[in-house]
Amino acid sequence: MRKRRLGKQGPEVSAIGLGCMGMSDFYGVRDDVESEHTMRIALDLGVTLLDTADSYASGENEKFVGRCIQGQRSGLVVATKFGHIRDENGVYKGISGHPDYVREACDASLRRLGIDAIDLYFQHRVDPQVPIEDTIGALARLVEAGKVRYIGLSEASPQSIRRAHAVHPLSAIQSEYSLWSRDVEIEVLPTCRELGIGFVAYSPLGRGFLTGSLKRREDLPEGDYRLNTPRFDRENLARNLALVDMVESIARNKGCTPAQLALAWVLSRGADIVPIPGTKRARYLRENLAALEVSLSPEEVTALDEAFPIGAASGARYNEWGMDLLDGQRSN
Repeated sequence: MRKRRLGKQGPEVSAIGLGCMGMSDFYGVRDDVESEHTMRIALDLGVTLLDTADSYASGENEKFVGRCIQGQRSGLVVATKFGHIRDENGVYKGISGHPDYVREACDASLRRLGIDAIDLYFQHRVDPQVPIEDTIGALARLVEAGKVRYIGLSEASPQSIRRAHAVHPLSAIQSEYSLWSRDVEIEVLPTCRELGIGFVAYSPLGRGFLTGSLKRREDLPEGDYRLNTPRFDRENLARNLALVDMVESIARNKGCTPAQLALAWVLSRGADIVPIPGTKRARYLRENLAALEVSLSPEEVTALDEAFPIGAASGARYNEWGMDLLDGQRSN
């Protein structure tokens, strides 16, 4: 497994990580048996970055990850997040970056994961009601206490990144990044590179869209949250399907899958970027990891860039409520 380092002072991780959210939440019915099988294969194949959050299935995803890594802690970088509050029934309660909550959330995540230190701890969403300096100050104290090794932010604006980094070095920023979500290239990625911060790309396959397997809304299982996402409504989905044609065409010519091509594109954007495609299926995991063997020519990169310019996708990547939670894009 190839490795990449997150930030100037951050951890070295596998060049492709594993997003664990979908194993427990949001993408249809859970299948813990298949998910655990997939996790075992990921560890056997050298995946070392595992990404979860305390809000995924109201903590159940952390418990699942914790069970899977028992006895295999060495060399793993377990990343989790705090800030999205959901009750035990999954009802959303809001965002918190209050220092007291940060400490409580950290202790709760450590218990669920069954580990003595969180390798990479992200603030899931920036709390507009709490100065980010206060939140990062609490994280810095957790680092001093040995409960957290490295810290980061998720979906943060350049301004918040700078303010946070001035309090304590950030190792990574996590944001959505793929061929159809390239907004981070405007300011966020340049800010990370200026400050020496790594970048973790979630949803690098466009929530499955860039795999070419989704042609109709009916292809999404009942209960899948994408059914409430603008890019997957009928009108936008029909427009967006035209974008996938280029991916499928280039993939056919290279003898790889559309998913591998889309991941290879993300990997080509810089050695400071680590994508974390999520899957609960072993065959998709193997397919995704094989993207490390796909090399794109400058001409192929240009063709993809031109087919997917910033803003090419039809529809927002979250519904109005979700977009309002993104730092720097709030309406209030």
